[in-house]
Amino acid sequence: MAQSPPRALPEGSPLHLTRVLFGRPLRSSRGRREEITPIEGLSALSLDALTSVAYGPQALLLALGAGGLAALQIAPWITVAIVGLLLLLVASYLQVIVAYPTGGGAYAVARANLPTPFALLAGSALIVDYVLTVAVSIAAGVGSLTSAFPRLVPLDVPIGLAILAVITVLNLRGLGESARAFLLPTMAFIVGLLAVIAVGLVHPLAPHLHQLGTSQVATRAVEALGVLLVLKAFSAGCSALTGVEAIANGVPLFRPPRVARARTTELLLGGLLATLLLGLAVLIQRFHIEPRTHDAVLSQVIAAAIQRGWGFAALSILITLVLALAANTSFGGLPVLASLLAGDHRLPHAFAIRGDRLVFNYGIVALAVLSAGLFLFTGGNTDALIPLYAIGVFTAFTLAQSGMVRHWLRERGPGWRARIAVNAAGAAASGVATVIFVLTKFTEGAWLVVITMPLLILLFVRIRRYYDRAGRVLQLDRRQPKPQAGRTTVVVPCTGISRLTQEALSAALSLSPEVVALSVVFADDRTGGRDLEASWARWDPGAPLVVLHTEYHSVVRPILRYIGSLHPGPERRVLVLIPVVVPSSWWHEPLHNQLDHVLSAALRHRRDVVVARLPLPIRRD
Repeated sequence: MAQSPPRALPEGSPLHLTRVLFGRPLRSSRGRREEITPIEGLSALSLDALTSVAYGPQALLLALGAGGLAALQIAPWITVAIVGLLLLLVASYLQVIVAYPTGGGAYAVARANLPTPFALLAGSALIVDYVLTVAVSIAAGVGSLTSAFPRLVPLDVPIGLAILAVITVLNLRGLGESARAFLLPTMAFIVGLLAVIAVGLVHPLAPHLHQLGTSQVATRAVEALGVLLVLKAFSAGCSALTGVEAIANGVPLFRPPRVARARTTELLLGGLLATLLLGLAVLIQRFHIEPRTHDAVLSQVIAAAIQRGWGFAALSILITLVLALAANTSFGGLPVLASLLAGDHRLPHAFAIRGDRLVFNYGIVALAVLSAGLFLFTGGNTDALIPLYAIGVFTAFTLAQSGMVRHWLRERGPGWRARIAVNAAGAAASGVATVIFVLTKFTEGAWLVVITMPLLILLFVRIRRYYDRAGRVLQLDRRQPKPQAGRTTVVVPCTGISRLTQEALSAALSLSPEVVALSVVFADDRTGGRDLEASWARWDPGAPLVVLHTEYHSVVRPILRYIGSLHPGPERRVLVLIPVVVPSSWWHEPLHNQLDHVLSAALRHRRDVVVARLPLPIRRD
């Protein structure tokens, strides 16, 4: 039999607006269309790491600048160390993808191989990292935009929130849709930077271009070139490595074979990011680039390679766009992580539910709200956010690699010794980096992350404790006796005789033969009560009317007293059936259902009473 076409939704209704914004619901069988390929994985899960070349090298040079111009000469060697750590982390996460294809990254690994507190620490670290990724990416994008167009500086916060809203809506429409929407700018960004590096290495067009702004390098060395300065520069430059773990966290988002496609994306990310970091480091040294006010390091490199012409302007706008879109990495990773935490009773179970578009709506919305709050709190200031950035992700790196060492010791599959060596090296390197971050960035704002992660762990523990207690009360793990039927009295509140009353009584009589209609009459309206009783007797609907007289102007108190007089309990159930009007437009809602609002609120916590509503729609003329 052919199915009838779906009825069109009324224009202006909340559901119609939802359909316009987020699209029609998808059948589960069409979920494959929302799964991503390795190339789409670069735009969906890797933009954070790829675009970090816009601020990672600059953060490194700013840290070295405290040692004067001479200190900048060691920047390439620090970059080589950062790239070495990058390759080690990529090799480690390739193994995580194989061992834990259900996603979750560091949390999944730590949960399976380490004591519970370490798993909760990994989960809290990843959540902090994802929220910061969104805030930093959007702040960096807006900062790049306002640098090119200074008149927009007063609007930086509204612009950032608007960008966040667009990214949120695209992700609520489906990850595949957002990945495809961001694919073109991602590819253009990669090709554009590779072209800049190639031109700069072979035949730069303006290697001695006049620099804008003033130098941010100390004229006299404020800090001696020693181990501490090198460690500070290394920790600052490692902000370019955030996002490497996102692919391992989001393996379920890929098309089958998921593991192979996720590994391909991880390899692509590692190769591209290493090439960009090393290429830019060489050009920075070749062109004698130094951090300057109102002129980003990456902008200086591009200008020296291809001049400040139309190509420079186009690439600058493109970088602004992809920096903002880099926030999409978190929208691919955090909802999956939150669903795993919810499955372990560490977050509300709603985070494990997929919406109409087959995405984890609650995780996406929660990430957007938290990121917007952080963005507003810092005023969209990238410099205030960067010091917080890497601690969470490197904590997760360390726990993931430590858990993988335990995993291979237990599994002992082919080549397990070599795998342990890789993961142990990764754990040691990322662990040392984490300690460096905490020590060198603590007073610059990292203390906030150090406080936030334990608070998140406490939240996980309290939620799990509540679910365990609820499970004991609900006896979820016990076999229950068979249900037993009892008497049910249906109470129908009404204010007069109308179609609303007739529909409610018809539904009530179909549920139980014991139906009582209730009407409350105030002391100053005795005549109205008598008229209603007379009209009811003439109508004779098959259910008695009980008129409750009260000296107070409260409808709820008399109804609650009457319900109590029925002595509801296991032997006698009481169902309160409230008829409600459903208007055609949402703005008409406040004009109806005042009795429903107050009575439902009063009965919300009554465990011995069932409350139901019978809707009566009002169609447009």
